[in-house]
Amino acid sequence: MRTFFAPGRVNLIGEYTDLVGGLVLPVAIEPGITLRCEPASDIHLSSQDAPPEWQRYVDAVEHELRALGRPARGIQGELTSTLPIGAGLSSSAALEVVVGIALCAVAEFEVDPLELAQALRRAEHRAVGVPSGIMDQAASLLGRRQHALLLDTGTLEYEHVPVPEDLAIVVIDSGVRRTLESTGYATRKRELEEGHAKRTRHVETENERVRAAAAALRSGDRAALGELFRASHDSLRDDLEVSTPELDEIVDRAYAVGAVAARMTGGGFGGAAVALVAREGADTFVARFERAFATTAADGARETGTRS
Repeated sequence: MRTFFAPGRVNLIGEYTDLVGGLVLPVAIEPGITLRCEPASDIHLSSQDAPPEWQRYVDAVEHELRALGRPARGIQGELTSTLPIGAGLSSSAALEVVVGIALCAVAEFEVDPLELAQALRRAEHRAVGVPSGIMDQAASLLGRRQHALLLDTGTLEYEHVPVPEDLAIVVIDSGVRRTLESTGYATRKRELEEGHAKRTRHVETENERVRAAAAALRSGDRAALGELFRASHDSLRDDLEVSTPELDEIVDRAYAVGAVAARMTGGGFGGAAVALVAREGADTFVARFERAFATTAADGARETGTRS
């Protein structure tokens, strides 16, 4: 029996920019999806807590890997998840990644991580028709402990940016559940491609905020991080119009109770907010919210163990 793990992700800053080749700054997080499996003649998986319609994702991943030349080797096993579904933490990408690395491993099929990320992005499009960017799969594959991933989604150039040890990452779930295929996500993508003035303004200013946030992380400039996250959230609320009253309230409360920085994260229309909090006060901060947890920037997807 072999065990594989793929983390979820939270995007620190750089929202919707990956739809048009912009800059993003996500981190892999500690919760994720585990696959325990063994070789088989076909693919037979079970799950009690994977994302909805998970079988469609599995089928789409297998299809895209076959197109890359992966030999036909099956697996049988079970998927388990510690990620909340529909909270904007990329449970679907973690599912694609864990299945993808397992299928490659059992077939002894080597593929570059970014090539794999591109294939898994295509798998998501195939499975549910969501025109998502490459950030989620790349973050799950390329995550590094105590670092954020600064990724240019146009060129696929990337670097790892250290996250200060004295800052904790807190995810605050709004409790508003959504799936991107049932929201205005595709509409926003189309509006960006068509040059809608307000939508384009968000992306242009957000790219600059990503650059500035990476610099602020490197220098430990907490004041700058607070201003940049606030401006990002306001732009998502006003120019892109993807926030919700629940997310707006969470962000305001987060700053009021001591967050260094806070903003909505993910595709919006519900989901979660992310906050950077002084590590020594993280437990107290988390206790102020109904659905929140502290995490750290984690390593990316990997095989975690083998047993006979």
